[in-house]
Amino acid sequence: MNVAAGRDAVFTFSYETYADAVSRGMMRPPDRILQSLLTSPEVDGLLVANPFRSWPSVISRRLRGSDPALPAGGRRLLLTPTRLGRSDPLSVPRIVRAYRRYDDELRRAAKRLGLEAPAVITTNPLVAAFSPLAWASTVTYFGRDDWLSYTGRREYWPAYREAYRQIGDAEVGVAAVSEQIIDRIAPRGPHVVVPNGVEPAEWAGPVPPAPDWLAGIPSPRAIYVGTIDERLDTEGIEALAALRPHLQIVLLGPSPEPDYVRRLRGIGNVHIHAGVGRAELVAALRNCDVSLLAHRRTPLTEAMSPLKVYEYIAAGLPVVAIDLPPIHGIDPRVLIAPTTSDMAPVVDAALELGRADERARGEFVEQNSWAARHRLVMDLMLRPALLRRGEEFAPAV
Repeated sequence: MNVAAGRDAVFTFSYETYADAVSRGMMRPPDRILQSLLTSPEVDGLLVANPFRSWPSVISRRLRGSDPALPAGGRRLLLTPTRLGRSDPLSVPRIVRAYRRYDDELRRAAKRLGLEAPAVITTNPLVAAFSPLAWASTVTYFGRDDWLSYTGRREYWPAYREAYRQIGDAEVGVAAVSEQIIDRIAPRGPHVVVPNGVEPAEWAGPVPPAPDWLAGIPSPRAIYVGTIDERLDTEGIEALAALRPHLQIVLLGPSPEPDYVRRLRGIGNVHIHAGVGRAELVAALRNCDVSLLAHRRTPLTEAMSPLKVYEYIAAGLPVVAIDLPPIHGIDPRVLIAPTTSDMAPVVDAALELGRADERARGEFVEQNSWAARHRLVMDLMLRPALLRRGEEFAPAV
């Protein structure tokens, strides 16, 4: 597809802000998409919008000077729409009214910035469905998670259900990390599956020294990286630790609910460490022996494109994963177990398989780079406005 250079664009976050993205190292898929927009020669003016925030929190952050600015260059604006309360209302009609107001703020900011018929990409299904965006040339929704399976926002499931219906019926483009999310939305407009990827520069070069906290843990080390929450199968980890007492299991990531892993803290070969920066995370992965995708099997995990699996393979590690649809076909070094409790013999096979050689590791990193992934997203986002309902989207090759 030949895309005209210099399109104006609008990007909106879902429930986190640009400041959140910067603080975590711009490492999640929405953050990476924004980075691509900030550096793409195909994008001219760019409006970046945070979700609604409350007046008190916005004033406090401004007084502290704690909000990072967008990188300098060209016509760019970071917008933070405000209201009295941060949280969305629960009733669908009130949510619809809220996101019509959000649309008004976007439209006014786009006009101030001089954007002309911009292409909009949003990571919030409520924006994609309930903000009219009639001033945009095209609208694209990027789905990283299936919000209808996320129990942490169960009270909003009626709104998400209605949002998915409206996105599916409208001429909204949909890019999602898994086929399961596409199937859930059932879009009639153009759509494409865009799995997660890796940043080649992070994984290049020789193995860095192990972080001090990891160096003191003997081998063999099996590592799980990610937020330690309801997705992690704690009972399965306990069973694996008992079946393979020589295996040192490292759980690396923030624990928003400490009680969730309390039962694991007394197990001698389970080591729980708080989240770290990107360089330290890469160093930790590259100094382990095997990696784990030790999730519970739920509708939420079945719809994920597990970013951690791509990073595990980029680090050269064999992967032991529970059987989830999105992991099939990623790489032959992903070994599958029915559940985390059944992983012990599969971990043995992974340790026997060993680390990938540098040639295979480098090829995987290049083939699964964010640049390649975002070409699909950019082609969909910057599609011609006349691509309408019922027309198939054909990514550029």
